Amino acid sequence: MANKINQLFAANTDRKLLSLYFCAGYPTLEGTADVIKTLERRGIDMIEVGIPFSDPMADGPVIQNAATNALRNGMTLRKLFGQLKAIKDEVQIPLVLMGYLNVIMQYGIEAFCQSCVECGVSGAIIPDLPFKDYMEEVKPIADKYDIRIIMLITPETSEERIRFIDDHTDGFIYMVSSASITGAQKSFNEAKQEYFQRINAMNLKNPRMIGFGISNKQTLESSQQNAAGAIIGSKFVSLLNEKHDPDKALDALFEALDK
Repeated sequence: MANKINQLFAANTDRKLLSLYFCAGYPTLEGTADVIKTLERRGIDMIEVGIPFSDPMADGPVIQNAATNALRNGMTLRKLFGQLKAIKDEVQIPLVLMGYLNVIMQYGIEAFCQSCVECGVSGAIIPDLPFKDYMEEVKPIADKYDIRIIMLITPETSEERIRFIDDHTDGFIYMVSSASITGAQKSFNEAKQEYFQRINAMNLKNPRMIGFGISNKQTLESSQQNAAGAIIGSKFVSLLNEKHDPDKALDALFEALDK
């Protein structure tokens, strides 16, 4: 059976996708399954589940705070896999785990990929995974288990490296809207628009999703015009914390994205 990430993009070439990120174990330790099932029921196309880590370098204050509280709540990668396994048969959309290398290496790359398969996870984003290590150590194991390792590119990534990533990865490319940390932004300036257009002109084989800073109609539409879809993290995480109910958090998010 084809990987769910590939299936999603193959089946939606004429529709813009929306992926949401949340941190496992936050606001509550046992809420992960409820958040995932709610997002799928409400039409979200793909979900990134954050593995909490004590030093999340690429993340802004909202997600850092979520990770800190999730760890306090007792969330671990092993616990997360247990929660995902319990709902595996109920979830049809692709799940992607997002976590830092340290946590995944402690668990073991092979054990991690095996657990992903057992729990219905289709891919992983490891922001601090060096590309050389990916090619030599991670990719052969991930390929064996049909797990997609998603790479990030930023406005600073060279064309040569982007082409290399495009040639050696599968699933989609995570296009970071700016070189800064995650967090909501009001609009994407001219430099970002130029970056989007520059990548568009490269005609990459992999579809792209744009993330970081999407929180309103302008940033959402700009992302959707320049990629297969958008990924929203900080905005949803802060609404989830505020509302303590995934349905209400989604209502508030859709309202914000309409402004």
